[in-house]
Amino acid sequence: MHFPPDPPDMSPRAIRAALLPEEVDAFDADYRRALKTAAEALSLDELHGMLEHWHRIARMTQADPAAHRRMLQRADRTLRTGATQPGSASADQVKALIRERLGL
Repeated sequence: MHFPPDPPDMSPRAIRAALLPEEVDAFDADYRRALKTAAEALSLDELHGMLEHWHRIARMTQADPAAHRRMLQRADRTLRTGATQPGSASADQVKALIRERLGL
């Protein structure tokens, strides 16, 4: 049985190291922005939220780096072209399926 690697700790260095190379620039920009906000607001709330967000991404990345990279590529293609992927469901279709399964 294959077990995913342990999730990275919550330190910025560990989170950054667990990301795909193509995500590092976005992490760095978010980190710098959160540090600036923390200094101006005298609050670490935004920094903690930003680290939690990227920690979740790092965990997904570590669980299956190839799948995460494919997801990023599909999302990029959809954003660039506006075309959805073959076989994908619209948000309305997903909501209808959820309502159906919940019996609403």
